[in-house]
Amino acid sequence: MTAIYVDTSAVGRVLLGESTAPAIVRALDTFDENVASRLLRVELRRLASRHDLLETAAELLDTIALVPLDERVLDAAETVQPASIGTLDAVHLVTAVRLAEAGLLDTVLTYDARLADGARLHGLTVLSPVR
Repeated sequence: MTAIYVDTSAVGRVLLGESTAPAIVRALDTFDENVASRLLRVELRRLASRHDLLETAAELLDTIALVPLDERVLDAAETVQPASIGTLDAVHLVTAVRLAEAGLLDTVLTYDARLADGARLHGLTVLSPVR
């Protein structure tokens, strides 16, 4: 089984029907499972609320396995490198790294440059499809 970690910068583009949405969906379809931190649900539903797309967000979230937040993830997010990564992206990065360490995935789909740099720093492959 192959899995990919997805963050809000990617799923949000699908939610909003941005030009990269078809490429994102095609990329996700090449993996058996899409995985994200439970944080994705909060971020995506907040975005959906601003655009009256809560039902669409629920449909997208049904396709993603959400990993619960716990103290270990939050503690690690406080100091994860690189230091330039934002607070919420640190949670995404730590979650992806832990899943990779468990042998569950090796790829992150993101459009956030700092998160992408952090993922590469930790040995993960990064996808940001445009076509």
